[in-house]
Amino acid sequence: MQVDFTLQGSLGDADAAADAERRGYHGVWLSEIKHDPFPLLAVAATRTERVELGTAIALAFARNPMSLAVTANDLQLYSGGRFLLGVGSQIKPHITKRFSMPWSAPADRMREYLLAVRAIWRSWETGESLRFLGEHYTHTLMTPFFNPGPNPHGNPPILLAGVGPRMTTVAGEVADGFFVHGFTTERYLRETTLPALLAGRKAAGHDDLGGFQISGLPFVVTGVDDAGFEAADAAVRKQIAFYGSTPAYWPVLEAHGWGELGTELNTLSKRGEWDEMGRRITDDMLDAFAVVAPPSDVARQLLARYGDIFTRSGFYAPYPVPDGFWDPIMQQVQGS
Repeated sequence: MQVDFTLQGSLGDADAAADAERRGYHGVWLSEIKHDPFPLLAVAATRTERVELGTAIALAFARNPMSLAVTANDLQLYSGGRFLLGVGSQIKPHITKRFSMPWSAPADRMREYLLAVRAIWRSWETGESLRFLGEHYTHTLMTPFFNPGPNPHGNPPILLAGVGPRMTTVAGEVADGFFVHGFTTERYLRETTLPALLAGRKAAGHDDLGGFQISGLPFVVTGVDDAGFEAADAAVRKQIAFYGSTPAYWPVLEAHGWGELGTELNTLSKRGEWDEMGRRITDDMLDAFAVVAPPSDVARQLLARYGDIFTRSGFYAPYPVPDGFWDPIMQQVQGS
């Protein structure tokens, strides 16, 4: 299993990427939260030589397929073929109210979106006329003046994020890999996620998940001492509760018989009672969502749960740890 490093979305990310490369991480990821990930990754590409650089995730529906195809193609050039295009849908309120973009049938729209991106790349690669006619997106104009030509490094792999089975099936069919949301459990992965990915792969003519990337980011509760462990415990419970308040993620709770919790958390979130939300996460729930272990045992437990599923992984730890804290764990996982 490859282990990746998560950047923080700051001006120091380029240096952090170079540092992660020196320390042996396989890839670095940057999310689209408070900053656009693409400019920072472009700078990181100039400071690194080996490490893969990816978006985890970029918001597809906040852009059109052409703009994303151009940007991803450029990052693949700037990085010398080390770019990974990670995309996701986000949820409806953000797309419609924050970005003022259309929203409908997200899984069907995403399938068409990614096929449109691939059609655009193919037109640049082969010189064939661009003619993509879909229900949601139409691209029929590509003149030589705007055609960058074939990318010498090939097209970047596309990894799609999802939680529900419909989006997960789309990932298996039209993407090169899948992002497992942090808000998941081993049970949900094995009973819902993997069958959906396999269904998508079979629809695309593949018999199995061979060559398909599955990137995980499991919650980890750990610490160098009791105080650090308690702080990690509280922070992870609060983050689990935050995700659990979102209706789109409730299938994970329902798989464990915790469906009523989602409604409770949603109500509390509208009141702004974030600390109380975290207290609603029981020990059993925490153990289902997170690897809870001392640092010396994190790698073993992560591999026991996900070693036969994830091709790459990071550590979801929404709390501070000393510099270099994750390095020995990373080395144990990659050396397994």
